[in-house]
Amino acid sequence: MLKLPPQPDNCELCERAVPKLTRHHLIPKHLHRKKRFQKLFSKEELITRTLWVCRPCHNAIHRARSEYELGLRYNTRDRLLELEEVKAFVAWIRDKPAGFVPKKGR
Repeated sequence: MLKLPPQPDNCELCERAVPKLTRHHLIPKHLHRKKRFQKLFSKEELITRTLWVCRPCHNAIHRARSEYELGLRYNTRDRLLELEEVKAFVAWIRDKPAGFVPKKGR
């Protein structure tokens, strides 16, 4: 049976110690059934390629690109941080307190 990576203490993008993290599937779950993704990735990769991130970082990821693009091109932590929007957001939120919630539009 496949095991998902355990939840860390800090967001894997901004590195803040946040009490509640969300799991971001680097290859979105609804793409797992698509033939293209089944050819590119093993079943194990499709299931286990995840990041634990805080809600603000998770929202920033999904604002940056479509799920298809995220799954196809930005399916690792390093590739996500190549996106200028994500990199700028992470740099901005990194020094905010754990309970900080950005206003909409950021």
